[in-house]
Amino acid sequence: MAPRIVVLGGGVLGTSVAAHLARRGGSVTLLTEGEPGSGASGRSLSWLNSSGPYSPDYHRLRLLGLQRYREHPPVPWLRFDGALGWSDGARSRFERLAAAGYPAEWLTRDEVAARVPGVSAAAVPDDGALLTPAEGWVDLASLVDELAAVTTAHGGRVVAGAGRCEVVAEAGRATGARTGSGEVVPADVVELATGADVPRAVAGLGGGIPDATAPALLVRTAAVRTGLRAVVNTPRVSLRPAPSGGLVVDAAWSEREVVARADGGFEVLPSTVDGLLREASAVLAGAPALVAESYGVGPKPVPGDGEPVLGPLPGTAGCWVAFTHSGATLGLVVGELLAAEILDSRSSPLLEPFRPARFGTVRRAFRDDSHAPDSAPPIVTDR
Repeated sequence: MAPRIVVLGGGVLGTSVAAHLARRGGSVTLLTEGEPGSGASGRSLSWLNSSGPYSPDYHRLRLLGLQRYREHPPVPWLRFDGALGWSDGARSRFERLAAAGYPAEWLTRDEVAARVPGVSAAAVPDDGALLTPAEGWVDLASLVDELAAVTTAHGGRVVAGAGRCEVVAEAGRATGARTGSGEVVPADVVELATGADVPRAVAGLGGGIPDATAPALLVRTAAVRTGLRAVVNTPRVSLRPAPSGGLVVDAAWSEREVVARADGGFEVLPSTVDGLLREASAVLAGAPALVAESYGVGPKPVPGDGEPVLGPLPGTAGCWVAFTHSGATLGLVVGELLAAEILDSRSSPLLEPFRPARFGTVRRAFRDDSHAPDSAPPIVTDR
């Protein structure tokens, strides 16, 4: 008899796991707090790359993630038109990438004007910029919609607006999920892919995942006349085209200006949005006037050690975790690999370096999660 699987989380990781499970005939129910894609996946620049200083295992997984996107049928919301960037460390980054065999070129200002449409040559530093021509971007809202549709087309169930859902565990085993209304959906396996909420949920089960989650802000512009096709990353702004004809824009400095309210919400200052638009306009040829159409603000999932957290949760049999800052790049391949592990009961060597168990195992007394939480803290061992 096929296991009953509940996936919690309507972002790219949750919908990808659900779609891959359903494709393989799994009995899967996807529960989302709000609408699919309304969380962190809806406010991601979604730059597809592996050009950072990643560990060899992480780099290998990201390269496979990129390959899965290249195998996707052509769609307007998935493009591989390269990425251009400049910063104080760009030249050394180019040398590191070139030495590793990663597609990378160093362009002069004139070469940028010829090779990267839509970018203002005047914005490029005197010594040039780094082009990584094999990189691209994906519109995660469109991908999430596709993955949710795949799930239902293959017999899975998608329940949107289920509220904050919790893993139900008895005697150290996941037995289902409780929706925000209190309904319990029975399950043999629960996949926890709730973005920035994962560390809190894991702590409720007696586990621990170091958390570096921080606010994220993504501004979407109205349609604009620009030839830009690539992702652009500069010290003051990052931007890329959007399928709507506008742009999506973010920056590290703008995220630091987000105000976290006491009620758990976030406040974005108009001056922050205006500043982002000015910075983006200055990078574009012709300095077009940019108008903010909307913005997304909220927590950005980031594991404490920077590496993905993927796989079975120690101390709670049948509970699996997917938590990473690289949801866009890893979305398709992580869904594929986790679904295969769940259905085949066979570990993937590609995921072994990223297990939750690296943070230590948890020894705790029996607790029925239908009652109040234990007051005693878990005992962490094998760190």
